[in-house]
Amino acid sequence: MKEKAVYRKNDMVTVTIEDVGMDGEGIGKADGYTLFIKDAVIGDLVEAKIMKAKKNYAYARLEKVLKPSPFRVKPLCDYARVCGGCQLQAVSYEEQLHFKERKIFRDLVHIGGFSKEEIEKVMEPVVGMEKPFYYRNKAQYPVGANKEGKLIAGFYAGRTHSIIANTDCKLGLTINGRILEAVLSFMERNHVTAYDETLHKGLVRHVLIRCGFATKEIMVCPVINGKAFPKAKEFIDGLLQIDLKEKGEDWKITSICISSNTKDTNVIMGDGFEVLYGKGYITDYIGDVAFRISPLSFYQVNPLQTKKLYEIALDYADLSGNETVWDLYCGIGTISLFLARKAGKVYGVEIIPQAIENARENAVINQIENVEFFVGKAEEVLPEKYEKEQIKADVIVVDPPRKGCDEKCLNTIVRMQPERIVYVSCDPATLARDLKYLRQNGYELRRVRGVDQFGQTVHVEVACCLQREDKANP
Repeated sequence: MKEKAVYRKNDMVTVTIEDVGMDGEGIGKADGYTLFIKDAVIGDLVEAKIMKAKKNYAYARLEKVLKPSPFRVKPLCDYARVCGGCQLQAVSYEEQLHFKERKIFRDLVHIGGFSKEEIEKVMEPVVGMEKPFYYRNKAQYPVGANKEGKLIAGFYAGRTHSIIANTDCKLGLTINGRILEAVLSFMERNHVTAYDETLHKGLVRHVLIRCGFATKEIMVCPVINGKAFPKAKEFIDGLLQIDLKEKGEDWKITSICISSNTKDTNVIMGDGFEVLYGKGYITDYIGDVAFRISPLSFYQVNPLQTKKLYEIALDYADLSGNETVWDLYCGIGTISLFLARKAGKVYGVEIIPQAIENARENAVINQIENVEFFVGKAEEVLPEKYEKEQIKADVIVVDPPRKGCDEKCLNTIVRMQPERIVYVSCDPATLARDLKYLRQNGYELRRVRGVDQFGQTVHVEVACCLQREDKANP
């Protein structure tokens, strides 16, 4: 039997990339030794330099593509490799969708404990994007200074807090660049400083830009290390003079706010915000449902794909018009209001008070009356309403953060015994873990479908439908 080769740091290796890791890195084997190589594409023949060697595997840096993969494409963005935000931009979009489909499949098998045959039976094709660039309606740009002291805005290099000067991200709108240049120009003229996180000094930390794709409304919100913004009137006037015409569409800045964050933290936004111009929100639509979006609101960053995702969730809920539906982790009520049009009654639960306030406002502006929202943890609100007030659940919808559902929440869902559970997830791994628990407690996985909300990245949304086993085969 041939012995496994021993490699060390700085060794150069030639390897064919045979697989892709969960973070988009290429995986190849050299004499049985596994190499993880960022920026390598499945099918590439590459030369790589080992940066960190372990007994059976190593992390290596791509030095040269000796023979490119048929799936390799030229990235649209010049900063794609150093930025770290677009892990898959060198991969053809069709292959990106295959990667995301495999990612969902593998996690459900390896983490969820389902057999391959079970997943093949219930999994539907990933829903791709028509245009996988310029789709983000929200961007948060760190502001700093380069080595020469010139003010810059852009993005952090991968796994660092070093800012890459780039006001032309290919995932956001091109008009974001004009807004950022106007902000930096104002700061230069008025000697407004950028925040230095090592010294915890300087004023402007980030610039948040939010856009309503349906309404063409734009919000600009600097995040500052202080309580007030200097020369606010000049700042506002400068922003309102920007030409925001783009491909025949007339965009307009309708809200300018500031958010104060004086904490020594990596959290971007402060706890609140102050309105400098317009209202403290913009409005956008998903389908025909309107939503008010404040600087602090959670709102899906890709509204076109979100509409497709919610339509799948609504289809999976299979509502006839009389059901009682609970929407857990409801945020500002996006899914709740979609469901309410087909349900008898919808109850939304969210731990963030401001989100629930926004959800109630959104219900009012859409004239949707068969919804009710509660502030609190799902595992606390549900038992109280179920046991004390006998409010049942025919269908429960969950759309948790990346960490998935709290086990107490899952236990509460099982105790309420809904006929169906619709699980919307932004992380296939935690989804698989939670599905394993639900399966062990009487629920059968019936349908699974990925939706690509985040083209050029490794992230993917997933919608699942589970049926209570005594209802699964009537």
